[in-house]
Amino acid sequence: MSSRHLARALALQSLYEWDFYGGSKDPLVMMERNLTDVAPEFDERDFGISIVEGVVKNQSIIDASITKFAPDWPLPKITAVDRNVLRLGVYELLFNFDIPSKVAINEAIELAKTFGGESSGKFVNGVLGAVYRDQVAQGINKESDKPKEEKAAEKAARPLGSASAESSSMKTESLEVTNENPFQKTEQIVEPVAGEQE
Repeated sequence: MSSRHLARALALQSLYEWDFYGGSKDPLVMMERNLTDVAPEFDERDFGISIVEGVVKNQSIIDASITKFAPDWPLPKITAVDRNVLRLGVYELLFNFDIPSKVAINEAIELAKTFGGESSGKFVNGVLGAVYRDQVAQGINKESDKPKEEKAAEKAARPLGSASAESSSMKTESLEVTNENPFQKTEQIVEPVAGEQE
């Protein structure tokens, strides 16, 4: 089991317990207890905690999304395990742009198969697939969903003057650190000639 999969499983258990008590207990306290009991020196601790925080913080939006894409299943009628697997999956689809959508869906399906009933995996797959397709239809595309080749091509196609803020600040910091006059430094910028390919 990967570290992040374990973090999701512990987050699911904490969300299930929080849901079981009707939201009256602090889910972060539950998550901390689960982490301490199961994985005291866990390196993905912050990842698991961020899932629980994100689901609780965005619960109304997440629940509305589940309701929209599972119209035949009112939220209270969905089993507690499936409901919280869906919350976790919808959170990763809508609010965590570092996690590719397919990874979020697959991880949620695996959690549903492990902790849910016989048809939980199919149900979760159907709802999360609909949420994902809706995002794509709205033109919401995560950077993490793009193929690596496409990301590399976009990076290469950026004009020379559009360096990221991080690289720009790194250049400024290096100039400040060296205390040299920036006007004495010269950088040779070679622009492609029209018709040439990079």
